[in-house]
Amino acid sequence: MTISVRKVAALGVLGAVLVGCGGGADTPAAGPTTAAASPTKPTAAPGAKPAPAAKPSPAARPAAPPTLAAGPQGRTPVYERRTGRSAEKVVALTFDADMTADQGPRAARGERFDNPELIATLRRLKVDATIFMTGRWAEEYPDQARSIGTDPRFEIANHSYSHYAFAEPCYGLPAVAEPDMAADVKRAFDSFRNAGAVNVVPYFRFPGGCYDDAALHALAPARVTAVQWDVVGGDAFAKDPDAVAEQVLSGVRPGSVVVLHCTRSAAPATERAMRRVVPELRARGYRFVKVSELMREG
Repeated sequence: MTISVRKVAALGVLGAVLVGCGGGADTPAAGPTTAAASPTKPTAAPGAKPAPAAKPSPAARPAAPPTLAAGPQGRTPVYERRTGRSAEKVVALTFDADMTADQGPRAARGERFDNPELIATLRRLKVDATIFMTGRWAEEYPDQARSIGTDPRFEIANHSYSHYAFAEPCYGLPAVAEPDMAADVKRAFDSFRNAGAVNVVPYFRFPGGCYDDAALHALAPARVTAVQWDVVGGDAFAKDPDAVAEQVLSGVRPGSVVVLHCTRSAAPATERAMRRVVPELRARGYRFVKVSELMREG
């Protein structure tokens, strides 16, 4: 479960960790047949070279995802919620696709760390969202990683390769050594690319939400913006979708980032909770955006 160690007391979240969290253009109709004569084409002077053909304008590339400037001494910047234009009712729903590097045997025995029903519901409800994915998850479910990462409604952000802790203590997670942190993040980006994901953004979420200044320094070579949250969805291990929905609905404010999970075995109520959260927030006037859009507007 991605719970920031800097916020546990204030938010009162669970102390357990979530480590298990897809015709041609129409032909113009013929115009009326008239007797108008065709204009005579001008002829080039003898020996004149034809004018070079105009080069087509290059296709406009989509704007690069916004990032925050590095902090003091090059530390990785941390984004939690939009603070500018605070009156606008926008909210970013984010879902952590968790799977630790050592959970392959559990997946082989049938445990599901994915949640395709959740992704299908977000598509049906036309919700833009950011999926913070571990590299190990992308390797276990490459078809789903590619489907999510080629759907313009979603963007994939980095949740590490291993889902090991980047600061200790962190709910019993094994730790990544500081010299290996940037490489762990790069390995996750490589996993997304190998799966065929395209819509990948340079954002990173610390496993367990745990970080310190040493981790921010160690991640500097990765050139990512760390993204935390201001609303804990409370879906980890929850079985009551209404309780999850109430927690989200009571916490959202303009510019919020909500942390939830895309892991069926450890967050089984999330998909049903979204069936209530999305229409109720829309009724309040909220618009769902990806983190990149939230950051760009803020």
